[in-house]
Amino acid sequence: MSEFNEPLFEIAQLAHVEIYTPKPDETIWFFTELLGMEKTEALGQSVYLRAYEDFYHHSLKITEAEKPGLGHVGWRTTSPNALHRRVSAIEATGLGIGWSDGDVGHGPAYQFTLPDGHRMEVLWEVDYYQPPEAKRTKLKNRPQKRPIRGVPVRRIDHINLLAQEVEPNKAFLIEHLGFRLREHIILDNGTEAGCWLSVSPLVHEVAILRDPTESHGRLHHLCYWYGYPHHLCDIADILTEYDVPIEAGPGKHGIAQAAFLYVFEPGGNRIELFGDAGYLIFDPDWKPITWHEDELDKGIIWFGPSLPAEFLTYGTPPVEEK
Repeated sequence: MSEFNEPLFEIAQLAHVEIYTPKPDETIWFFTELLGMEKTEALGQSVYLRAYEDFYHHSLKITEAEKPGLGHVGWRTTSPNALHRRVSAIEATGLGIGWSDGDVGHGPAYQFTLPDGHRMEVLWEVDYYQPPEAKRTKLKNRPQKRPIRGVPVRRIDHINLLAQEVEPNKAFLIEHLGFRLREHIILDNGTEAGCWLSVSPLVHEVAILRDPTESHGRLHHLCYWYGYPHHLCDIADILTEYDVPIEAGPGKHGIAQAAFLYVFEPGGNRIELFGDAGYLIFDPDWKPITWHEDELDKGIIWFGPSLPAEFLTYGTPPVEEK
């Protein structure tokens, strides 16, 4: 029996995501003033942010760049030993890049890429957010007071990636990092068009969609979580007031059962806002849900407005027209 037939529990959670933006001031304004996120540090061309129920130093790193897109995705392991075991497994695939000394807010990290080229890292040591006196809360299981700015998101939820092929990237995450397949889409021709994977009871911390442009390593969207569905209407009203383009929603997906809103932050990256958690998975013997082509009308949109045609083709960085 292969060692990969035994479930691995060595990746604990999505720790942080770095995005690139050609409009850093506007992008930071979007996340801080509209989504109520907190700036914890600035260094060089990067600014570090967190939502008010993110316990770590940051969950989002915004870096100035020529084009929007994904910088990297950071995953925290379940222990120092788990980190080194996952590094050994990654090194054996030939997709490892190597160790870094770390970054603001976390210690040493091992960097690698998915088969499609998305840059990631695994790490253990993290700095926990320490609120100043004015932001300390009497709610002892919350890192800080709830902000009174914007419609504040509560925590990072998931990342959605575009890939030339779904299956190799899904297999890498399952076999070498211990992700579990929760739901996926299989087309009539047998192609896997999308998959949703997690290491926790969440339906997904990462999703992978087939990129119809056949590009490599692009970002589809980054998602933050509210926990209150009515906040999607609240933030939609504010976004409209400030001329921030809403792509779709509020609505509800059949896949993941999540209330959603998709918007574009000023730098061009698509951001999803979750109104609730959909459903949670506690079954250790969960059988993945398969959606077929003739079922996608309810799988993609359970209720709400239809997604625009470019929802499946637009990602960052944008594809250059030939």
